Amino acid sequence: MQVVLLRVGVDAGAGGMQGPLFHDYSFELIPIPDTSGLGSHTYGAATGTRGLPLSEYFPAATRHRRVGQTMHWDPEFETHTYGDPTRPKAGLRRLQPGDMLVFYAGLEGWGHHCPAALYVVGYFVVQWAGLASTLPERELHQLCGNNFHVRHWAVLEKQRERLVLVKGGPGSRLLTRAHCISTVGINGVGSPLKVLSPQAREVFSNFDGKVSIQRSPPRWVPESHVYRARAFVESLP
Repeated sequence: MQVVLLRVGVDAGAGGMQGPLFHDYSFELIPIPDTSGLGSHTYGAATGTRGLPLSEYFPAATRHRRVGQTMHWDPEFETHTYGDPTRPKAGLRRLQPGDMLVFYAGLEGWGHHCPAALYVVGYFVVQWAGLASTLPERELHQLCGNNFHVRHWAVLEKQRERLVLVKGGPGSRLLTRAHCISTVGINGVGSPLKVLSPQAREVFSNFDGKVSIQRSPPRWVPESHVYRARAFVESLP
C-alpha cells in the first residue's frame, strides 16, 4: 500500500492568494486559474460552501478580473478524479487500487487572522490510476469523464499520451475541516519556507530531511509510516 501527499489549489504563484480558512477550520478548496481558455466554470459563477461566488475570496484589487476567469477544476470531488500531464506527476500512474492520494492546500484566515499555512483538505482511495492513452475511449470517459483534462476534447488530444489520471473510489472525500501540517522554516538563503511540522513528520516521516512542502513534487510516504499515515488521514473530520 502507498500513501502520497500532493499539493493542489490556488496559491501565491497560481491565483495570487491562498484559499480561505474559516474560524471553525472549514474551508474552500479553490481551483487554480485555467490557462487553456477552454474551461467551462468561472470563479464568478461557481458558488462555494458559504453561498458566495468563489471570485469573492480573491483580493479586492483583482476580484473584478476573476469574475469571468475560468477555473482549472482539478481535483474534483464529485466523481473523484485528478489529472496531470507534467513530468513531476508522472509517477502517480504507479498508484494501485487501495492506495491513498492525500491532497493538501495553502489556506489563510478569511474574516479572521490566521497566517497562511498548508493543510490536508481531502483524499482519494485509489480505484484506478494510469495513462489516459491506455484506456479505450468509452472506458476513459466512463471512468474519468468529469475530469478537466478529459472533459475538454482539445486538451485531451494534446495531452493524451502523457496525461496521468487518478480515479478515487469508495471512501474518497473532501474533508469538512482542514488540518494543518506545516510550520515556518528557513531555506538556504534565510528566507521563510513552509515545512512539515514536527507533528506531521511523526505521521508522514521526515522524508530523509527533505521537509519543505511549499513547492514540492508528490511525496511518497515511506513504508515505515504508510499505515500510520493512512489511519491518521482517515481519522480527520
